[in-house]
Amino acid sequence: MLPIISGLIVSVDAFFIGISMGLQEKCKFWHLAVINAFLLILCLLGFFIAESIYEIIPFDPDLVVGISFITLGVWYIIGHFLSEKKKKNNENFDNVKSAKRTITIVGLIMSLEAMLITMGITFVFLPDSNILIPLTVAAAHFVYCTITFFLVRVDTIKKMPVMLSHIISGSGLIIYGLLALFI
Repeated sequence: MLPIISGLIVSVDAFFIGISMGLQEKCKFWHLAVINAFLLILCLLGFFIAESIYEIIPFDPDLVVGISFITLGVWYIIGHFLSEKKKKNNENFDNVKSAKRTITIVGLIMSLEAMLITMGITFVFLPDSNILIPLTVAAAHFVYCTITFFLVRVDTIKKMPVMLSHIISGSGLIIYGLLALFI
């Protein structure tokens, strides 16, 4: 039971991802579903290779996750201001392509992070680890992301200025990165 509770607790980071994805106009729910399907596959992979891989990693995997999310959050905020500047200067800028790239990067990083969470929980609870660990981590990520994805899309929040939504979205990624590094 403790490995399942651990999977639920450490997946709370998905709240920030759901907020980030929900505030992006170009992100649809099916994007989130595909990302979480890929996440489930990586969680299962992480579970089956946890012991052998975890002993090989010479540094704390949270460093990679934290730095990646902080970088992505900063890039998302700065990217918005750069795209606005290019629009004002009438330069040719493909905002749709930039949004899809961001969604893809967030999905990859979130999936790798969930795989590392699964590996960590599996390693901590060996030999009592079971298949419920990756299933719990993946299900918790999907539920948490879905809740906040739809929560930020309510009419009141949808009416906020575009700039503010990009700042909140990027800040959510930065906050998660900091949580990964320091908690």
